[in-house]
Amino acid sequence: MKFRYLPHTSVLALAWPMILSNLSQPLLGLVDTAILGHLPSPAYLSAVALGASILSITLWSMGFLRMGTTSLAARAYGRRDEAEQERLLVHSALLALALGLLLVILRTPLTSLALTLMQPSATTAPLAASYCHIRLLSAPLALSNLVIMGWFIGRQNTRVPLLILITTNVLNLLLDMAFIWGLGLNSDGAAWATVCADGLGWLLALALVLRQKPQLWTLFQRHTSLRLEPYRSLFVINRHLFIRTLCLLLTIAFFTSQGAQMGDSILAANAIIFQLLMLTSYGLDGIAHASEAMVGQATGAGDANRTKAVIVTSGFWSALIALCMSLLFAVNPPWLIGLFTDIPAVRDTLSEYYAWVMVLPLASVGAYWLDGVFIGSGRTKTMQNTMLACCFGIFFPLWWLTQSWHNHGLWLAFTVFNLSRGVSLALFSPTLYRNKFKRQKL
Repeated sequence: MKFRYLPHTSVLALAWPMILSNLSQPLLGLVDTAILGHLPSPAYLSAVALGASILSITLWSMGFLRMGTTSLAARAYGRRDEAEQERLLVHSALLALALGLLLVILRTPLTSLALTLMQPSATTAPLAASYCHIRLLSAPLALSNLVIMGWFIGRQNTRVPLLILITTNVLNLLLDMAFIWGLGLNSDGAAWATVCADGLGWLLALALVLRQKPQLWTLFQRHTSLRLEPYRSLFVINRHLFIRTLCLLLTIAFFTSQGAQMGDSILAANAIIFQLLMLTSYGLDGIAHASEAMVGQATGAGDANRTKAVIVTSGFWSALIALCMSLLFAVNPPWLIGLFTDIPAVRDTLSEYYAWVMVLPLASVGAYWLDGVFIGSGRTKTMQNTMLACCFGIFFPLWWLTQSWHNHGLWLAFTVFNLSRGVSLALFSPTLYRNKFKRQKL
């Protein structure tokens, strides 16, 4: 398999819209961080960092809706099964709306429980509670958007998700400035900006689906069922992805909680480092989304050679992106630190731990790359099992052993955790294009 004959053009054609749209999300987070970081008190920045962590366990734990929809839609697309793609859209959308409404109903007790477990400072806790309570109002719309974007990605269309995300994030940015600076709402302003942007983004997403499927209401009537059997494949793949995602977000939430107990300055500094990591991760996820779509299509079509070619190609571009990001972060750290905050205590703390910013992209690249590959192939049980092993066999034991290193120990545990995720998935990757397709040929 020669390098020049690999499907670079096809991978990049699908990846660039997702890279661009995904980069808009951490850039929005960076703007949020920069706006709040220049307010008089670090409590607002800490509150949003803590609130975002809680929302990771609630909203982001539902990310399986996007991944599962992409995986199943891509394989149905590879089989040229249009009826299955329509059924999947309806069932995934209904599941998203139901879960979103449940989050709205339970938002007060969920927020209270999370803050009790995280034990933030007395100044930060009420601000974080208010932020979460507001943000969860848009849960049904945000989750529906995940399904719609996943469905389009599975159908090899990444430009629609680009339009949805860019529009939503630009609106969020403008509303951030209006609510935080214009109305003086501080951390609550960041929450209301996201709620309004989610609502407007949902209207756009619905219009784009109607453009593709004008008979959308008829499809809902045809495929809506109270029986569980038609939803079985969706429930199975989403169960594995939910457990996998929950382990990841549990790790991040625990990380944030430990940082919160070390003081607001460390919590704020860690929040900035995480935003820089998210900048890298969303860039890598652009390639991963292309892998999901292309590996899924090849799997549905039973094309082993195509699957292998996509895996190798996406791996090359993922490694190149990670290397470029590490070098970019190393160019001028003082300037980058000053861009996010002018609070002396936070600047000094961030400088102390900045080395982890340069290490994390290279340590994490394997996990992001192979997540996309395994989602596309439908091997979500392997993802679940390796994540469980890395979470409870690597991260927590290593954190416990390095507690005397304080925040450095926390970052070491998180870095090794990400590295082990990629290594463990790599051990299983040959089976994606070998045994499975051999069985299909018999």
